Amino acid sequence: MATDPARLLTGVLDAVAAASTAILEVYASSHDVEYKADESPITRADRAAQDILAARLALLAPGIPMLSEEAEAAHDFEVRRRWGEFWLVDPLDGTREFIGRNGEFTVNVALVREHEPVLGVVAAPALALTYYAARGHGAFRIQGHPQPEPIHVRPAATPLVVVGSRSHRGDSLDGLLTRIGPHELRPMGSALKFCLVAEGSADFYPRLGPTSEWDTAAAQAVLEIAGGAVTTLDGKPLRYNQRDTLLNPHFIAFGDRSRDWPALF
Repeated sequence: MATDPARLLTGVLDAVAAASTAILEVYASSHDVEYKADESPITRADRAAQDILAARLALLAPGIPMLSEEAEAAHDFEVRRRWGEFWLVDPLDGTREFIGRNGEFTVNVALVREHEPVLGVVAAPALALTYYAARGHGAFRIQGHPQPEPIHVRPAATPLVVVGSRSHRGDSLDGLLTRIGPHELRPMGSALKFCLVAEGSADFYPRLGPTSEWDTAAAQAVLEIAGGAVTTLDGKPLRYNQRDTLLNPHFIAFGDRSRDWPALF
């Protein structure tokens, strides 16, 4: 019988806290930037967080494999297609934000079960902020004190508060914003965009550019358990580990489920 996701939360939070400490040690010092084959940046912080999370999650749940941006051996679909559940991890989401030193980078850990994220932790180490959720347990935020605060989405506001990528913005987003009408656009880095919707301080996050599965799963869990949804542009739920590619389709994340967001497309 599968483990209740809520029973894993404390161990995952501890693992993410340890990874966050290692990231902040690099953040506080000078750090070299390298570039991977796809020209995306990577730092010592990515690697340190990867090592900590891999070790801690393996101890927490020895039978659950891990898929991570920095563990390319597990990317082979012939390997991972057999997994009924797995950890989906981005040890440092928002490396450009990390390099730019604006604090808007996160550590993302999700437990994906039968293609759906059922547990998610999104920590922003430089902001001393953590969001977490598990199915059957609720969604919460911790900032500045040890007591977690329950979070929930809100009814859509007027004007809408739309969150968008600080590093990736294109003509397609501008066209969508024109169709939406009156709105406030709030730029934000990394997976924190989902979390603003989850906590009820924003309404809508459209992503019309490339993302990978490890960028979204943890924050999707937080948002969905807080009452929102993440869907493809035609309204189907965003799901994981179903295709040879690890790139997501374009998607929308929203809080108010009573509104027909896919109709915008």
